[in-house]
Formats: sequence, structure tokens, C-alpha cells
Amino acid sequence: MRIGVPKEIKNNEYRVGLTPAAVGELVRAGHEVVVQTNAGCGVDFADSAYEAAGARILPDAAAVFEATEMIVKVKEPQPSEIAMLRPHHLLFTYLHLAADKPQAEGLMKSGATCIAYETVTANDGSLPLLKPMSEVAGRMSVQCGAHYLEKHQGGRGVLLGGVPGVEPGKVVILGGGVAGLNAAQMAAGLRADVTIFDISARRLAELDAIFGGQVKTAFASSHAIADAVRCADLVIGAVLVPGAAAPKLVTRAMIGTMRPGAVLVDIAIDQGGCFETSRPTTHEDPVFVVDDVIHYCVANMPGAVARTSTIALGNVTLPFAMKLADMGAEAAMAADPHLAAGLNVMGGRITHPAVAEALDLPLG
Repeated sequence: MRIGVPKEIKNNEYRVGLTPAAVGELVRAGHEVVVQTNAGCGVDFADSAYEAAGARILPDAAAVFEATEMIVKVKEPQPSEIAMLRPHHLLFTYLHLAADKPQAEGLMKSGATCIAYETVTANDGSLPLLKPMSEVAGRMSVQCGAHYLEKHQGGRGVLLGGVPGVEPGKVVILGGGVAGLNAAQMAAGLRADVTIFDISARRLAELDAIFGGQVKTAFASSHAIADAVRCADLVIGAVLVPGAAAPKLVTRAMIGTMRPGAVLVDIAIDQGGCFETSRPTTHEDPVFVVDDVIHYCVANMPGAVARTSTIALGNVTLPFAMKLADMGAEAAMAADPHLAAGLNVMGGRITHPAVAEALDLPLG
């Protein structure tokens, strides 16, 4: 198969769809790989490294799209990229369509087959291609939140870990999945006062066992969340419903009760966000303020640590990319129901039930 890797063009996005090592594996398997010039420069993968792995370097995205059958990316295609998709293309990337109807409609119009990393499943029901970026975003959420709690950033001036004689900052984490777990690990490591909320009693028990009492756990009722948010210094939204829009767990009224200079970090912003006041931001302009509460809602958080993120993502996407290249999309999905769960758009129609419901579009 002819595989293309364009340079990412989303705001401050430095990741790249395939590493030189991954390209080498695909080439050794008999596939042809073309890479847009400087696609990997943001993570110190020079064109020469891709050439040494067997790739051919092309001058621009148009040439990459024109020359290939499968496009491997990191972030959802931007409008100029959607315009280059054709019915013969297989697009393999993060899509997050539930919060982006224009993108969904553009992909439908293109006729391309679009497989989303975030809805590919595993035997245990987990999301293996989302996991590494959820780990990165979870860990970054505490790092970013701590930064914006600093007084000169407009925050409360609270050190999350406190010091002897001064209580630590209060961190509330909504969602005990991969992102929430990693956020809790970082916050607890800083000696913050951490509470994780989830609606699964089983998951709360697992988290309690993992942390051995180092963090608190609580059932995510609206009343309990409202009480916790009121006193929190940092609230991290880490709720995920695969393929669907994130539930709005923190209302505008709740935010109005928070202390001035508190910080919200919305990891779920790719799926619409779990705070009522959330809207997507960029690394260039990452925060905004509502009711004196700082909101950090960057939609591609892992792009800030692009080298770590690229390598971690490549480790899990390569086996699926290899299967798609070896077998073709239809045969690969017929052989692997977990890969088939990643199919979001095909033949001009939405094919994932949660995405169709979120966008109020017919299911194909």
C-alpha cells in the first residue's frame, strides 16, 4: 500500500503520524511510504532519518495526498486537508467527531474511509490508541494547572503541595479512567489533597487500592461535585464516553461558587468538554476567565510535549497501521472487530453509533 504522512498544521501541533522506525517497519513489509518535508522536524526527526528508513520525501501536503492511499496523521484533518481527501483514501488519525459537526460533514462529503484512533477498542473494552495520549494529557493537566495557580498568572497563588505548616492545594479530578488516574498520580506525587470522582463503584474501589489511601475517592453525584468544586483550587475534567460528547458535569452555576483564581483544566475538550463554560483553546492562547476562574481548554495538550507523545502514540498505532496496509481497510476490519470499532465515516455516511447520535446525523 502507498502510505502518506503529511506535516501537521493544527495550531502549535508538532507531532507526526509515523516515526522513522515505524516507516522502516512498513517499508520492510513491502509498503511504500512518502513523508512531507519537515513533517518530523518538530520532534527532531529529520527528513534524512525518514529517507534512511526507506521513505520518499515530498514537498507539500498536496503531493502526499495525491500519491497515496492511506493517510496517517495525529490530529483531525483541517479544512484544507479535508479538501484533498478523495473516495479512495483511508484516513487513520484522531477525529473526535462528536464535538465537530463541520468536520464530520466534510469527511462525509469526501467519500473517504475514516478510522478514528479514539474509538478503536481492545479485548477488555479499553481504548488502546487513546490511552497513551490520555496518559500524557492526565500528567500534563496537573503541570498546567499548577502553573496557572501561580499569582502572576492570575491564579490563587497556591502551591499544590503546600509546605510544613501550610495546607496543600485541593485537587478535584472528574473521571477515574486513564487520564484521571495519571492526573491523580501527578497531583498526589506533589502532595496535593486529591479527590477522584467517578460513577463506577468498582472503579472507585480499584483506585482506592491503587493509591492505598493516598487519595480520596467519591461517587460523582451532582451534589457531591458541586460541594467539591466550591472548595477546589484545581479541577481537572477527565471524563470520556467513547465516541460521544462529554457530559457537562460542572455547570456555570457551580463555577460561580468557586474561589477567584481557581483553575479548571478540561482534558475532555476534544469531545466538547465537561465544564459548561468550556470552549476549545490553543497552545498559543491557552486560557480564558469566566467568573474569575481560569479555564485551560487546549484541544491538543499532548502536542506541547510532542516528542514524548509522538513516540508513545507510534508504539500503539503501528500494529494497526500495518494490518490496514497489509490487508486493506475492509479485510482488516472484517478480521478485527476492535479495529472495525474505529470506523467513523465510510462511503459518505457516519458509521459509529455514538458519533451519529452526538451529531444528530443518520447512522450509515
